[in-house]
Amino acid sequence: MYELGGRLSLLNPFWYTGSLALGALAGALGDKWNLGFLAETERQVGAHLQSHLDGLPPQDAKSRAVAQQMYVDEVGHADMAVELGAAELPLPVKLAMRGMSKVMTKTVYWV
Repeated sequence: MYELGGRLSLLNPFWYTGSLALGALAGALGDKWNLGFLAETERQVGAHLQSHLDGLPPQDAKSRAVAQQMYVDEVGHADMAVELGAAELPLPVKLAMRGMSKVMTKTVYWV
């Protein structure tokens, strides 16, 4: 990250706190719903990473290799959650998760 001129987001404490709260809520709902949230989160992260991969210049092999491995890992996590019995989340929940993700990614550019 630093090598490419980046820095940690000042919002990291909020992201981690929100993730912990969502994880605790999902865990309280039981394994199948917890795994459902995990699978959907990983699918959405995979889609986000794919959009970055699509925008990377072909000659940026270093960034492409890192993003590609992250993508493979995320898809693998989603597949594993489904294999372990993940429930399919209702569409409104998926849309709410996607909306919150957009708010987070837009906000991080301003802070």
